[in-house]
Amino acid sequence: MDITADTKIEEIVWKCSGLVEFLIQKGLPCVVCGEPFWGSIAELARQKNWNDDEISKLVEEIKVLCK
Repeated sequence: MDITADTKIEEIVWKCSGLVEFLIQKGLPCVVCGEPFWGSIAELARQKNWNDDEISKLVEEIKVLCK
């Protein structure tokens, strides 16, 4: 799976164990009260005021985690 900033969170959560915990540690909860976030990595990060450089670094970290 090719992971980009536009990859939907729900697509990679199913394929990458540990992603939910990783995102929570980064301050980007993607599941709140059992309700998942249905947007992209970039959309989730932008809600927390992350800039494009921070999002790019996050995507690279996710790629390493999800190998």
